[in-house]
Amino acid sequence: MHPELDIPDVADMLEQSVEAIRGSLDQLADLALVRPAGPAGRWRAVNPELGLAAMLARQEAEAQRRQNEMDRSRNAMASLITEFATTRPASSSSGVEILCDLGEVRVRLEELAADAAGEVLSFAPGGPQPAHVMEASRDLDQETLDRGVRMRTVYLDSVRNDPATVQYARWLSELGGSVRTTPTLPLRMIIVDGRTAVVPVDPEDPRKGAVLLHSPGVIAALRALFEQVWDQARALGETPTRDPSGLTVQERQLLRLLACGLTDERAAQRLGVSLRTIRRMMADLMTRVDARSRFQAGVQIAAMGWLGARAPAPLGVDINAVPVE
Repeated sequence: MHPELDIPDVADMLEQSVEAIRGSLDQLADLALVRPAGPAGRWRAVNPELGLAAMLARQEAEAQRRQNEMDRSRNAMASLITEFATTRPASSSSGVEILCDLGEVRVRLEELAADAAGEVLSFAPGGPQPAHVMEASRDLDQETLDRGVRMRTVYLDSVRNDPATVQYARWLSELGGSVRTTPTLPLRMIIVDGRTAVVPVDPEDPRKGAVLLHSPGVIAALRALFEQVWDQARALGETPTRDPSGLTVQERQLLRLLACGLTDERAAQRLGVSLRTIRRMMADLMTRVDARSRFQAGVQIAAMGWLGARAPAPLGVDINAVPVE
């Protein structure tokens, strides 16, 4: 109301110290409710609606930047782990064991679960779980949980649409296990008691077997990766929410994958859904932005800021890996 006043004038008028007025103006500037005007020391009020919109846009851009950084970190960590596993000589002293036979993999996984004393952490990509895998796992999972072992599992969001997998996940939760979901996962992984981790030898070909890792440094890195994903994942019972742009987490992840150059088929693999679902999601998004082609939709989506300031590089590790039955 008095743009002609500088900070000392405002302090005199309000009977406050100059330092207090500066602090208040700094807070209002952080909220985008004032901006410098004219000579140094003078400020002008901003329409609250405009200020709020600017603040929300800034916060959304910052959140997107952090998400991009986290995705790049996951990508780098997953790539480093697989490179470590495939290039380091396999021996007990090296902290690496190679299991080339799928039968041997299953036996070792059962042994690890049976010997678990503290916790079992796992990523389960690939979408809805095969019925025979879940059925074969029931007895071992129940025995493990009955011993007081803590089990935390992260599935893909797509399992929410599969009644059998949802029922199995709820059964685990009732026994004391914890289940969350996320749009994508960097790799298939199991960590037992913070001492042993199981990852695929070659994510592109699960028939090549698995790698057992015992190195404390590698286990610590994998545990950090798990906790990062876990913190961002949603509990199975939570209702999907939409961000300020009206996008679900899965829709935003789909846009980011396609923006990275992935085909519909590869995006479907990453999200654990069918190709038909991907095309239905894209058709819905095109309708929402009133676009007649994907190119037009891409231009409009980018202009609306739905992709954030920068799309992340695609994850270097595929979701296909060693079966866990």
